[in-house]
Amino acid sequence: MQFRRYKFLHMSGHCPRDRASYGKAHRARTPSGSATREEGVKNRPRRTFLQLAAGVAALPTVSRIARAQSYPARPITMIVPFPAGGPADLIGRVVGERMKSTLKQPVIVENIGGADGNNGTGRLARARPDGYTIGLGHSSTNVLNGAFYSLPYDVLNDFAPISSLLKNSGILYAKKTLPANDLKELIAWLKANPNRAAAASFTSANKLLFAYFQKETGTQFTLVPYRGGAPAMQDLIGGQIDLLYSAPAPNDLTLVRSGTIRAYAVFSGTRLLQAPEIPTIHEMGWPSLSFAGWFGLFAPKGTPTDIVRQLNAAAMEALADPAVRSRFIELGYELFPRDQQTSEAFSAIVKADAEKWWPIIRAMAIKTE
Repeated sequence: MQFRRYKFLHMSGHCPRDRASYGKAHRARTPSGSATREEGVKNRPRRTFLQLAAGVAALPTVSRIARAQSYPARPITMIVPFPAGGPADLIGRVVGERMKSTLKQPVIVENIGGADGNNGTGRLARARPDGYTIGLGHSSTNVLNGAFYSLPYDVLNDFAPISSLLKNSGILYAKKTLPANDLKELIAWLKANPNRAAAASFTSANKLLFAYFQKETGTQFTLVPYRGGAPAMQDLIGGQIDLLYSAPAPNDLTLVRSGTIRAYAVFSGTRLLQAPEIPTIHEMGWPSLSFAGWFGLFAPKGTPTDIVRQLNAAAMEALADPAVRSRFIELGYELFPRDQQTSEAFSAIVKADAEKWWPIIRAMAIKTE
């Protein structure tokens, strides 16, 4: 190689030993405005850096596309923050089963009850934000509890809303031996027997509504904490508690019609299609006690937006299924309009409810024990 270089320089009329003169001659032949070899070498690190920077800038887009194409690659866990057998459990299983056909992966329900839903909701807040752990949320777990409790997570900021699902008004049930045939007689009996009755409490909505009820009607009774609606209903049937506020369920209405338990009122201005015989709280003279709760799906904060969109699409497809819709209507639930099922619209619903209820809860100083 040295020989060839020497020969080339010699034939060009330059002595290889005179490197200075060679450099001058080479620069002299370089066209005006063009980069010399030395300048090219000098600028190469900058060009390399810019190329690498451009490549790195493209990585997020590439990774998002790859992630969207590969998700979901394994089963998804849906945390339901109440025990099996209750309304929330039923909703989670119906929606999850239908989402499976869209996502092409099983959606496995995991019931984590207790602490008014805080145990399960807290587990969701701590889950890895990769789309493989989602949760069924309620207006209690993801709004009201933020005012009732000092929580290790933020109900408004530590979750990514996926989709609203259903809204409904609950029913005030009572054990069959309670000496009251309707709501007016119940209120009269409670006034005559302060603190004699016991009511089940398994969500912050129960606490809020029963606190309102006592304030508005001038009654007093004890709240007994439960891990969920199913065990509370069992104790109502057995006579261990006197009152229960819960979302309507077919089995519960069957118990009402058989005379096993009583149903005094629907906490709404409209009677239920599947139980038109039960009067509304408005008809009974207490419209201020009307309350509509909701259910929706959430993911941990930080879950990639493209994955949230896929989960939202699967949830919206589930709600559009005629079989799913008819099932929920039979259960007494109302589906959110389609334009309110987006993650953005659901986020707005959650924040609006917090702005409405948090000041009321704090002003009433409702105890959480």
